[in-house]
Amino acid sequence: MEFVAFVGTDKENWGQIKGIMNRLENEKVILVKNKEVSDFPKDGKSEIISVDTSKPLVELKEEIMSKLRQKLSREFEVSLSIASGTGKEHMALISALLSIPVGIKFVIFTKQGIEYIN
Repeated sequence: MEFVAFVGTDKENWGQIKGIMNRLENEKVILVKNKEVSDFPKDGKSEIISVDTSKPLVELKEEIMSKLRQKLSREFEVSLSIASGTGKEHMALISALLSIPVGIKFVIFTKQGIEYIN
């Protein structure tokens, strides 16, 4: 299963994403990031998609969907973290994934390790 995460400008939440990236066994990591983010540390299996979050929600969703569609394999679901970013960015990403279509398993990093919350 692939791991998809949104990386916003809120650096205090980046640790949650890094924790998941370091512990989740997955084939690929796809980071959808605000184009203003330049210093998020990525690893060798990460792919970055930069998006213009100043666009209206529907346009942002279409941009994410067109870029994500090229990166995703043909699996039926992805692990998803929305620990970083804004409500608008989360709505656009979730809507894009469901429109591709792929299922979503929300994943978080806790003191107990990786947990799926749905």
